[in-house]
Amino acid sequence: MLILSFESSCDETSVAVVRDGREVLSNIVRTQTEHAEFGGVVPELASRAHIEAITVLAQKAISEAGITISDIDAVASTTAPGLIGAVLVGLSFAKATAFALNVPFVPVHHVRGHIAANYIAFPELKPPFFSLMTSGGNTLFVDVADYTVFNVLGGTRDDAAGETFDKVARVLGLGYPGGAPLDRLATTGDDHAYKLPQVSVSTGDLDVSFSGLKTAVVNLVHNAEQKGEQLDLPGLAASFEAAVSDMLVPRAVEAAKRSCRKTMVVAGGVAANSRIRADLFRACENEGIELLLLPLSLCGDNAAMIGAQGYYEFLAGNIGDLTQNGYPTMDISQSF
Repeated sequence: MLILSFESSCDETSVAVVRDGREVLSNIVRTQTEHAEFGGVVPELASRAHIEAITVLAQKAISEAGITISDIDAVASTTAPGLIGAVLVGLSFAKATAFALNVPFVPVHHVRGHIAANYIAFPELKPPFFSLMTSGGNTLFVDVADYTVFNVLGGTRDDAAGETFDKVARVLGLGYPGGAPLDRLATTGDDHAYKLPQVSVSTGDLDVSFSGLKTAVVNLVHNAEQKGEQLDLPGLAASFEAAVSDMLVPRAVEAAKRSCRKTMVVAGGVAANSRIRADLFRACENEGIELLLLPLSLCGDNAAMIGAQGYYEFLAGNIGDLTQNGYPTMDISQSF
């Protein structure tokens, strides 16, 4: 089964062709670099950039897949969550394409798509398993009971891990997006250079909070600037990464143990962070948990992951129609 899939939930416009949820025939991604000067994504600019790019990318995805448009069996698109204007661009284009081809339209939850990227990287992977999902907009500890059955065991109460990375990178003058340059800076730093807070949530031991950590770094930088003091930037970056990892990794391992899962996958853009990957590897090895780490190319937003999850949504009968709306927020356990 060939699925033409679309992703436009934030600042990547992507179109892919995926066969049977596992084989990627093409996966075209355009990252919107125009947001860098603003230090973050400007929703209106993102929506307009998606409109400008999506037709060309769709044509390129079909061409690179070596098929014709008439070979497509279904069309899938991110339908929630995300910047609603951006989501609606891909969703509207996908519904129009499905209507023109007279094939089913499949709505896909963006976070489910991130987890499904692991089916592409690891063709032998089948539920049940545990997933640490951590990206710019979401941080969740998820028990994946089946391809379309997800149970959230914990998550962030405020900022997502990826959002925190971007804001800390911005205050350190590293630009946007900040994850990669912050990671590079941290590799030369002492992760004990600065004592930073790690927040525990009293009403949910598997929940995390990143707002206090973000504020602590921002205040530290601003105070140093006001006093004319020199900061150890590599040390601060390394200390920050260590604090994030120390909040995520032990809880991920504990959540996997509570759900009785012996396999853990990691999904989302923050899964590319070298410190978190290394800490997860050691922690899972100590607990006898098989850890599957995505290649960096599949950690960020892309349409291939939407096509992968779209295949299993189709098999489960989760088919949409031309009245399907998009949503800025939606629990991963809900179906459209």
